[in-house]
Amino acid sequence: MTLAENLLLRVRNLHPGCFALVMATGIVSIDASQHGLPHIARALFAFNLVAYVWLLLLTAWRLARFRRELVADFVDPSRGAGFLTLAAGTCVLGSQCVQVVDWPLLANVLAVAGTIAWAALIYLFFAATITARFKPGFTRSINGGWLVAVVATQALSVLLTLLAASRADPDRLQFVALGLYMLGAALYLLIITLVVYRMVFFPLRARQFTPPYWIDMGALAITTLAGSLIITRAPEAGPVVELLPFVKGFTVFFWATATWWIPLLVLLEAWRHLRRHVPFRYETDDWDIVFPIGMYTVGTFELAHALPADFLLPIPAAGVYVSLTVWLLVALFGMRRLYRKTRAARRHVLH
Repeated sequence: MTLAENLLLRVRNLHPGCFALVMATGIVSIDASQHGLPHIARALFAFNLVAYVWLLLLTAWRLARFRRELVADFVDPSRGAGFLTLAAGTCVLGSQCVQVVDWPLLANVLAVAGTIAWAALIYLFFAATITARFKPGFTRSINGGWLVAVVATQALSVLLTLLAASRADPDRLQFVALGLYMLGAALYLLIITLVVYRMVFFPLRARQFTPPYWIDMGALAITTLAGSLIITRAPEAGPVVELLPFVKGFTVFFWATATWWIPLLVLLEAWRHLRRHVPFRYETDDWDIVFPIGMYTVGTFELAHALPADFLLPIPAAGVYVSLTVWLLVALFGMRRLYRKTRAARRHVLH
């Protein structure tokens, strides 16, 4: 197999959730920016911009060259939700353009692209899932990856809230962001019921407890962030102001639930790797672990300022280094796997 053929094979098998890399890198970059690490934050932004464009090109190539495989992934309930990482990653990158670097034009372009991607993908995914003639069954369909629908919705809410703050007439955009926040909360309550039901009442093998289950917590963390930003950037008057007490209580509710999830997820990871001896191997889904950790840190930081509750600030002060460490470890494992595959392909060409 030549290197060109190897690249073509990777495009053909491109993971639906590949933009989780952009989501994870983006939120860790924002995390670093919040805690006085501007050089790291900008370096991660530069990396993320390149990664986003590269993955976008690969996705477009796959759509043009391997449309059948892409459609098959999209209509598969266990994989289709992964495509929503495109919408979420676009919005997280747009938030970086506001919070890490001052690039308002690109932020607005990404907001439009993120809105289109979100609207198209979320409706098409649920329509395809509902109308599918052949369904693999409940346990093979539902998993934590479905909660990317919540993440994408809240990521768009976050970006619109950030952009509204710089407008002369922000009321409409802030109200849309508030509506998306409420929609994301409703989607979480709906989907997490199915996910927990699957986890508790059906056998779950260690290999089936995959990284997307971390989005159980990550979806709550980004909901916390969206609510906190709505509070801190609310206008002095208008429809959003009337709902702020409700938003505050609801946001604390989601933050508390996210906090509850963390020890359970850590215990399940220990069960998976230490008890059941599932080996540590890099996979694209590993970025679904990085993103929730980084998002919990950023969400807690913003919540501490929204309430205000300064006693919460030690959590993100320590969490920023945890998220940076986890990002670096996953990146190193990913680079090692890429190097090994590339070296194996070159050896095959030489022989």
